[in-house]
Order: sequence, then structure tokens, then C-alpha cells
Amino acid sequence: MSVPTESTYLGLSGADPAAPRVVEARMLTKIYGTGGAQVTALDQVSLAVSRGQFVAVMGPSGSGKSTLLHCLAGLDTPNSGSVFIAGKDLARMNDRQLTAVRRDQLGFVFQAFNLLPQLTAEENILLPLRLAHRKPERDWYNAVIDSLGIGDRLEHRPSELSGGQQQRVAVARALVGRPEVIFADEPTGALDSASAASLLETLARMCEALGQTVVMVTHDQNAAGATNRIVRLRDGRIVGDDAVARPAGQHAAPAAAMQGVR
Repeated sequence: MSVPTESTYLGLSGADPAAPRVVEARMLTKIYGTGGAQVTALDQVSLAVSRGQFVAVMGPSGSGKSTLLHCLAGLDTPNSGSVFIAGKDLARMNDRQLTAVRRDQLGFVFQAFNLLPQLTAEENILLPLRLAHRKPERDWYNAVIDSLGIGDRLEHRPSELSGGQQQRVAVARALVGRPEVIFADEPTGALDSASAASLLETLARMCEALGQTVVMVTHDQNAAGATNRIVRLRDGRIVGDDAVARPAGQHAAPAAAMQGVR
């Protein structure tokens, strides 16, 4: 394991000092295997994400980006270091507490839509809340549905929806519980370019207008360009952390893509 360098701490500089830190990783190390087969997937990585940020995590295959996402989301346990969600240390939680955090404070969006085919779009969206015996906040629910443009698709089943519409339903499902942060793993990987641009534009607007926080792993530079911050990993370390520059009020994803839902 290497001695910490300046690159280890780059991820702390990209957080907005005026906004609460929703996600924070401190000196995360994750090692797989033993002996000659040992691989250091994360090497003393520190990262902070503020409320309302839309962050892309990029890097070549094997750079540690998916491992970082899984550790931040409490889906994997680092060998050392700490992860805080809204100031709460995941390492101090038992399995029941971790399950509650993942259910109530985190949202997940993956490349596969993972919708239940027998349920309508609305039933899929509300399923996590039903399982948690919670009712949706009506104003937030309406804001999510309106932002994603799926109000006229709620009674349709997944087989009656396009790929872009199915992913929007999956995003609504992740958002409906008003989580502290959405973790997205290649969410546009199964979409055509227009649907991907439309979805990314919507996520960016939700971060700006509604204060949602999104951490997205992607290999697509165009997808990363729709965010406001790009964190780059190589060999388990953060080697870059940059704001995405664009004219005020504009996103890299074309606004025209918001016309209608594909």
C-alpha cells in the first residue's frame, strides 16, 4: 500500500463548502485477494460530495470506480477508512441499521431497469415505499413525476414502455423516497443517445432545482459532461477532480432532448 499523496485528497476539494456534505469517504482502502493475487481496488481514497451536486466518477476498467460506488453506498465494506452518509458513520451500524439507511436514505439506478413486469409504472415507483410501510410526500412525488415527464405513462406496464421511459420509471422509483443521495451505475448504458441525453438533462435539472444529490459512475465522457463535477480514478486513486465548465443555465445534454419522452 502506498504512502498518501496529494491525489489521495483531491476528492475533498470538489465539495461545496457552503453546502452540507451528503457523502464523505475518508481514507478508503479496499483490497481483494491475498498474496500474489492481491489487488488494491481503492488506495486511501477520500471524497466529499455536497448537497445538490451531480458528480460523475470516471476511470478505465479496473480503476476502482465501481468499488468506490459500492463502498459509498454501503453495498461493500472497505478494509479500512470510513464512509459517512449525511454525517452518519456506516462502519458503526449493524446490518439492520445499514439496511434501513439503504432503504430510506439512498436511491439506486443501474443500467438494467429492474422493473417488475406485472406491475404498472406507478406501482413500480411506489413499491419501495410500500415495502417500508411509508406514504409518498405528495408534493415531492408530483415534482419527480413532472420532472421526469412520465405522468401519462403511470398506468402502463414495462412492456408497454420504451427503454428511455423504463429508465425514467427506475429513476422515479429511486427518487420517490426523497433519498439523501442517488447512486447511479452506468444509468444510460442501455439507452440510445437521445434518451440518454434527455435523462441526464433531467437529472441535472433535479439537482439544480430540487437539491437532489447524484453520484454516477460512467465511462462515457458525454454523460459525464452533463454533470457539474468529474472525479477521475486510476489504479484505485483519485487523480483528478474538476468542475464542469459551461455557460450559466446550460447543460451539456441538449435541451431539445427534453421535448417528449422516448
